[in-house]
Amino acid sequence: MHRTKEILKKVKKIEIKTKHLVDGLLQGAYHSVFKGQGIEFSEVREYVPGDDIRSIDWNVTARMNSPFVKEFIEERDLTVFIVLDVSASNEFGSEKSKKEAAIELSASLMFAALRNNDRVGLCLFTSEVEKYIVPRKGRFHILKLIREMIEFSPEHKTTSLIPALVFLSNVVKKGALFSLFQIFLLKKISRNS
Repeated sequence: MHRTKEILKKVKKIEIKTKHLVDGLLQGAYHSVFKGQGIEFSEVREYVPGDDIRSIDWNVTARMNSPFVKEFIEERDLTVFIVLDVSASNEFGSEKSKKEAAIELSASLMFAALRNNDRVGLCLFTSEVEKYIVPRKGRFHILKLIREMIEFSPEHKTTSLIPALVFLSNVVKKGALFSLFQIFLLKKISRNS
Protein backbone atom coordinates (compact mmCIF):
# COMPACT_ATOMS: atom_id res chain seq x y z
CA MET A 1 0.00 0.00 0.00
CA HIS A 2 2.83 2.38 0.90
CA ARG A 3 4.60 1.58 -2.41
CA THR A 4 1.40 2.39 -4.37
CA LYS A 5 1.03 5.76 -2.64
CA GLU A 6 4.68 6.54 -3.36
CA ILE A 7 4.25 5.69 -7.06
CA LEU A 8 1.04 7.75 -7.35
CA LYS A 9 2.84 10.68 -5.71
CA LYS A 10 5.68 10.39 -8.25
CA VAL A 11 3.22 10.19 -11.18
CA LYS A 12 1.39 13.30 -9.95
CA LYS A 13 4.69 15.15 -9.46
CA ILE A 14 5.75 14.28 -13.04
CA GLU A 15 2.35 15.36 -14.38
CA ILE A 16 2.61 18.75 -12.65
CA LYS A 17 6.26 19.22 -13.66
CA THR A 18 5.63 18.41 -17.33
CA LYS A 19 2.35 20.36 -17.61
CA HIS A 20 4.21 23.66 -17.84
CA LEU A 21 6.44 22.32 -20.62
CA VAL A 22 3.45 20.94 -22.55
CA ASP A 23 1.43 24.14 -22.11
CA GLY A 24 4.35 26.35 -23.12
CA LEU A 25 6.65 24.72 -25.62
CA LEU A 26 4.60 21.88 -27.10
CA GLN A 27 1.22 23.61 -27.20
CA GLY A 28 0.82 23.74 -31.00
CA ALA A 29 -1.13 20.96 -32.62
CA TYR A 30 0.50 18.58 -35.06
CA HIS A 31 -0.26 19.51 -38.64
CA SER A 32 -0.49 17.00 -41.39
CA VAL A 33 1.63 17.44 -44.48
CA PHE A 34 -0.99 15.57 -46.47
CA LYS A 35 -3.47 17.56 -48.50
CA GLY A 36 -6.83 16.03 -49.15
CA GLN A 37 -10.36 15.79 -47.77
CA GLY A 38 -10.55 17.18 -44.27
CA ILE A 39 -12.03 19.84 -42.06
CA GLU A 40 -9.20 22.36 -41.79
CA PHE A 41 -8.88 24.68 -44.82
CA SER A 42 -5.38 24.91 -46.28
CA GLU A 43 -5.37 26.94 -49.51
CA VAL A 44 -6.98 27.67 -52.86
CA ARG A 45 -5.21 26.67 -56.06
CA GLU A 46 -5.97 26.71 -59.76
CA TYR A 47 -8.14 23.92 -61.11
CA VAL A 48 -6.27 21.08 -62.85
CA PRO A 49 -8.16 18.73 -65.18
CA GLY A 50 -9.11 15.67 -63.14
CA ASP A 51 -9.83 17.61 -59.91
CA ASP A 52 -13.18 16.92 -58.27
CA ILE A 53 -15.59 19.61 -59.46
CA ARG A 54 -17.29 19.57 -56.05
CA SER A 55 -14.17 21.21 -54.59
CA ILE A 56 -14.39 24.28 -56.85
CA ASP A 57 -14.44 27.55 -54.89
CA TRP A 58 -17.07 29.47 -56.83
CA ASN A 59 -16.37 32.84 -55.13
CA VAL A 60 -12.66 32.82 -56.08
CA THR A 61 -13.50 31.40 -59.53
CA ALA A 62 -15.90 34.32 -60.17
CA ARG A 63 -13.34 36.91 -59.02
CA MET A 64 -10.40 35.46 -60.96
CA ASN A 65 -12.31 34.48 -64.10
CA SER A 66 -10.66 31.07 -63.93
CA PRO A 67 -11.60 27.94 -61.94
CA PHE A 68 -10.00 27.47 -58.49
CA VAL A 69 -10.39 24.58 -56.03
CA LYS A 70 -10.22 24.48 -52.23
CA GLU A 71 -7.66 22.24 -50.52
CA PHE A 72 -7.91 20.99 -46.97
CA ILE A 73 -5.47 19.44 -44.52
CA GLU A 74 -6.21 15.75 -44.24
CA GLU A 75 -7.16 14.55 -40.79
CA ARG A 76 -4.64 12.03 -39.49
CA ASP A 77 -4.62 10.40 -36.10
CA LEU A 78 -1.07 10.13 -34.88
CA THR A 79 0.24 7.17 -32.93
CA VAL A 80 3.16 7.96 -30.64
CA PHE A 81 5.41 5.19 -29.32
CA ILE A 82 7.65 5.80 -26.35
CA VAL A 83 10.59 3.38 -26.66
CA LEU A 84 12.46 3.48 -23.35
CA ASP A 85 15.72 1.79 -22.37
CA VAL A 86 15.22 0.37 -18.86
CA SER A 87 18.57 -1.40 -18.54
CA ALA A 88 20.76 -1.07 -15.44
CA SER A 89 22.89 1.64 -17.07
CA ASN A 90 20.01 4.12 -16.75
CA GLU A 91 19.97 4.00 -12.95
CA PHE A 92 23.00 6.30 -12.78
CA GLY A 93 23.24 10.07 -12.84
CA SER A 94 24.54 12.96 -10.76
CA GLU A 95 21.50 15.04 -9.71
CA LYS A 96 18.89 12.70 -11.13
CA SER A 97 19.20 9.35 -12.81
CA LYS A 98 19.09 8.99 -16.57
CA LYS A 99 15.90 6.98 -16.07
CA GLU A 100 14.19 9.87 -14.22
CA ALA A 101 15.19 12.32 -16.94
CA ALA A 102 13.90 9.97 -19.66
CA ILE A 103 10.59 9.46 -17.80
CA GLU A 104 10.06 13.22 -17.46
CA LEU A 105 10.77 13.79 -21.15
CA SER A 106 8.55 10.85 -22.11
CA ALA A 107 5.74 12.18 -19.92
CA SER A 108 5.99 15.59 -21.61
CA LEU A 109 5.54 13.97 -25.02
CA MET A 110 2.69 11.82 -23.72
CA PHE A 111 0.78 14.82 -22.35
CA ALA A 112 1.35 16.70 -25.62
CA ALA A 113 -0.11 13.69 -27.46
CA LEU A 114 -3.01 13.60 -24.99
CA ARG A 115 -3.77 17.25 -25.71
CA ASN A 116 -3.89 16.44 -29.45
CA ASN A 117 -6.06 13.36 -28.85
CA ASP A 118 -3.40 11.01 -30.21
CA ARG A 119 -2.80 7.40 -29.20
CA VAL A 120 0.31 6.57 -27.14
CA GLY A 121 2.02 3.20 -26.80
CA LEU A 122 4.99 2.10 -24.73
CA CYS A 123 7.88 -0.29 -25.35
CA LEU A 124 10.32 -0.92 -22.49
CA PHE A 125 13.50 -2.70 -23.53
CA THR A 126 16.88 -3.92 -22.36
CA SER A 127 18.64 -6.54 -24.47
CA GLU A 128 15.09 -7.88 -25.03
CA VAL A 129 11.65 -6.29 -25.27
CA GLU A 130 10.65 -6.36 -21.60
CA LYS A 131 7.14 -4.89 -21.88
CA TYR A 132 4.88 -3.62 -24.65
CA ILE A 133 1.64 -1.70 -24.08
CA VAL A 134 -0.60 -1.12 -27.10
CA PRO A 135 -1.37 2.49 -28.07
CA ARG A 136 -4.55 4.00 -26.66
CA LYS A 137 -5.99 7.45 -26.03
CA GLY A 138 -6.92 9.15 -22.79
CA ARG A 139 -5.53 10.60 -19.59
CA PHE A 140 -6.02 7.39 -17.61
CA HIS A 141 -3.92 5.49 -20.17
CA ILE A 142 -1.14 8.13 -20.04
CA LEU A 143 -1.02 7.94 -16.24
CA LYS A 144 -0.89 4.13 -16.45
CA LEU A 145 2.11 4.36 -18.84
CA ILE A 146 3.96 6.77 -16.55
CA ARG A 147 3.30 4.53 -13.54
CA GLU A 148 4.56 1.55 -15.54
CA MET A 149 7.79 3.39 -16.45
CA ILE A 150 8.39 4.33 -12.79
CA GLU A 151 7.78 0.95 -11.15
CA PHE A 152 8.99 -1.45 -13.85
CA SER A 153 11.80 -3.85 -12.87
CA PRO A 154 13.61 -5.33 -15.89
CA GLU A 155 14.69 -8.97 -16.04
CA HIS A 156 17.84 -8.26 -18.07
CA LYS A 157 20.63 -5.80 -17.26
CA THR A 158 22.34 -5.21 -20.64
CA THR A 159 21.15 -3.06 -23.54
CA SER A 160 20.55 -3.80 -27.20
CA LEU A 161 18.36 -1.65 -29.40
CA ILE A 162 18.01 -4.19 -32.24
CA PRO A 163 15.39 -6.51 -30.60
CA ALA A 164 13.16 -3.52 -29.80
CA LEU A 165 13.34 -2.18 -33.36
CA VAL A 166 12.67 -5.61 -34.88
CA PHE A 167 9.72 -6.13 -32.53
CA LEU A 168 8.20 -2.71 -33.32
CA SER A 169 8.67 -3.17 -37.07
CA ASN A 170 6.58 -6.34 -36.80
CA VAL A 171 3.91 -4.85 -34.53
CA VAL A 172 3.40 -1.42 -36.11
CA LYS A 173 1.72 -1.72 -39.50
CA LYS A 174 1.07 1.93 -40.38
CA GLY A 175 2.97 5.16 -39.87
CA ALA A 176 3.70 6.23 -36.31
CA LEU A 177 5.96 8.61 -34.43
CA PHE A 178 8.68 6.91 -32.39
CA SER A 179 10.42 8.61 -29.49
CA LEU A 180 13.48 6.62 -28.49
CA PHE A 181 14.97 7.25 -25.07
CA GLN A 182 18.34 5.64 -24.68
CA ILE A 183 20.22 8.33 -22.83
CA PHE A 184 23.97 8.08 -23.03
CA LEU A 185 26.24 9.34 -20.32
CA LEU A 186 29.28 11.00 -21.79
CA LYS A 187 32.30 11.19 -19.57
CA LYS A 188 35.63 12.81 -20.08
CA ILE A 189 38.50 10.37 -20.45
CA SER A 190 41.69 11.68 -18.96
CA ARG A 191 45.09 10.35 -19.94
CA ASN A 192 47.94 10.10 -17.55
CA SER A 193 51.06 11.40 -19.20
